[in-house]
Amino acid sequence: MANAPRSRAEAKSLEAWLRGFTRTVRLPLTATIITGAIGGVLLVLQAWLLARIIDGVIIEHQALQQVWPLLIDLLATFIARAIITALTDIIGFEAAARVKRAIRRQAYAHLTALGPAWSRHERSGDLATTLIDGIEALDQYYARYLPQMALAVFIPLAILVFVFPAYWIAGIIMVITAPLIPLFMIIVGKGAERLNQRQWRKLARMSAYFFDAIEGLTTLKLFGASRAEAQMIADVSDDYRITTMAVLRVAFLSSLVLEFFATISIAMVAVYIGFALYYRELHFLPGFFVLLLAPEFYRPLRNMGSSYHARMEAIGAAEQIVRLLATEAPTPDAPKTEAAPEPALTLRFEQVDFAYQPGEPILTGIDFTLAPGERLALVGPSGAGKTTISQLLLGFLEPSRGIIRIGGTDLRDLPPAAWLARIAWLPQRPTLFHGSVIDNIRLGLTADAAAVRAAAAQAGADHFITNLPQGYDTIVGERGQGLSGGEIQRIALARAFLKNAELIVLDEPDASLDPATAALIGASIERLARDRTMLIIAHRLESVRHADRILVIDHGRIVEFGDHASLIARRGLYATMSALRQDVPA
Repeated sequence: MANAPRSRAEAKSLEAWLRGFTRTVRLPLTATIITGAIGGVLLVLQAWLLARIIDGVIIEHQALQQVWPLLIDLLATFIARAIITALTDIIGFEAAARVKRAIRRQAYAHLTALGPAWSRHERSGDLATTLIDGIEALDQYYARYLPQMALAVFIPLAILVFVFPAYWIAGIIMVITAPLIPLFMIIVGKGAERLNQRQWRKLARMSAYFFDAIEGLTTLKLFGASRAEAQMIADVSDDYRITTMAVLRVAFLSSLVLEFFATISIAMVAVYIGFALYYRELHFLPGFFVLLLAPEFYRPLRNMGSSYHARMEAIGAAEQIVRLLATEAPTPDAPKTEAAPEPALTLRFEQVDFAYQPGEPILTGIDFTLAPGERLALVGPSGAGKTTISQLLLGFLEPSRGIIRIGGTDLRDLPPAAWLARIAWLPQRPTLFHGSVIDNIRLGLTADAAAVRAAAAQAGADHFITNLPQGYDTIVGERGQGLSGGEIQRIALARAFLKNAELIVLDEPDASLDPATAALIGASIERLARDRTMLIIAHRLESVRHADRILVIDHGRIVEFGDHASLIARRGLYATMSALRQDVPA
C-alpha cells in the first residue's frame, strides 16, 4: 500500500490541511494578492504608454520633446512595477515562512509528545527528510501557488476590460482560448502528481537507508561489507534518479503544452490584428496596444501552470507530515490548577505490566520499591525488559496496568517537567550535539564555567577536555564526532554531576567500553552515587556487585532479587550469567 496511488479524496484532504494554515497568514497572503493585482494594473498602463510613444513617433511623427512626458511616465511605471514585484516576493516569502514555522512547531511538539520510546523505533533519515525537506517543499505553495490562483483570475479579467473596447475580436479569441491552458495543465498534471507522490516516498526511504548506512559504517567496515553496501546505495540512488527524470519529463511536457497553446493564441490575435490593420478596420494605436497585452493576458495562466507543480510537490510532502502528525500520542493529563506537591523520592512499582502491542507483553507483574539513597541494579538477558523499566520510570512510557508511585503519588499525576528535573539519565549512547564541550555539559542548565569544570573533574573528564585544542570551547561534531566512546560517556557523566539530581538512572553506562575505560567510568559513578538514589541497568555484572539490591529480570518478570553474595549462593540465573560472562568470581 506504500506505493498505491493517492485517491482524489486523499489529495483533497491533504490540500484542505495545507489550506487550513492560511488562516494564520491571511493578512500577508491578501497583501501578496493585492500587490500582484497592482502590478497587473501597472502592466496595462505600461503597455498603453509604450503604444502611445511608438504611435506618436512612428505614425504621428512627433518630436522627442512631444513624447518626453510619456517617456518619463513609462520610466516611473517601470520603477513602480519593479518595486511592486519585489514587494510581492517579500510578502509571499514572509507568508510561507510563517506557515513553515507553525508546522515545524506543531511537528516538533508532536514528536516531543510521542517521546523517545516511539522515535527509537522509527528511521531517523525518514523523520529528518519529513521535518526538513518536506516542510521546505511547502514554501512555493504558499509563496507562489495560492497568490497566483487569485492573480490568474484577476489579471486576465482586468486586461479584457481594456481589450474589448479596443478590439473586441481579440477579446473573443482570448476568452475562447484561455480555458485551454488550465484544462491541459490539469490533464498533464494528474500524471505528474502520481510521479511526485512516488518520488517523495522514494526520497523518504532513500534518506532513511542512507542514514542507517552511515550510522553502521564502522560495522560494515569490520565485516567487510562496505563495498556491497556501496553498490546498494548506488542502485538506490540510480532508482531515485530515474524517478526524478520521469517527473522532470512530465514537468517539461506540461510546460511545452502550456507554451504551445499560449503561443498559438497570441499568434491568432496577432494575425487578426494584422489583417484588421491591413484593411484599415483598426487604427494602429489600439491594435498595437492589444498586441502588447496579448502575451501578458496568458502570462498569469502560464505562471499558474508552473505553480501547479508547487502544489503537487506540497501535497506529496504534506502526506508524510500528516502521517507523522496523525500518529497517536499519549493523551496528556488535564492541567492542574495548583502545582503538584513534591513527594519524597521513594519509588514503588506496583504490579506493573507493559506491552507495545496488545497480547505481546514486555513486562508482567513488576513489583519492587526503591528507597531514598538506595542503589538498585537491574540485570538480565538482552531483551528481558530492563530498559523498558527505565523508560516507564522516566515517564516516556505509561504502564498498561499497575501504578508507579513516587512517594505515594501516581507518576502520571506529576508534572513531567518537574519530575524530569529531579532525574539524571545516563543512557548507553549519550547524545552530544554540534557545539562546544562546555555547552554540551550544560545542556540547558544555567551554570558558570567553574561549576562546569568542577562537574567534569568529578566525572573524570577535566583532564582530557583541557588537552583538547580549545579546551572547554572545543567544538565537537554531531553525536560527539571527534571523541571516543569513553570520552562521550564522561561528558554525559559530567552533565549528571552538574544537574545534581536526586535520582540517577544508568542504562548500561559501561557497555561497549574497554576494561580500563569501564573502570574509570565505574569510579566516577561511585562518586556520583553518594547520597543519591540510583537505578542501574547493568551489562557488566562486575559493575553491580556492590549494589544494595539486585533484581534479575527474565522474559519481563522479576525472577530473583537480593544482593550479589546471596544471588551467587542461590545458583540461579544470576549465578549462571556470572559464570558465563566471567565478569565476577563465583
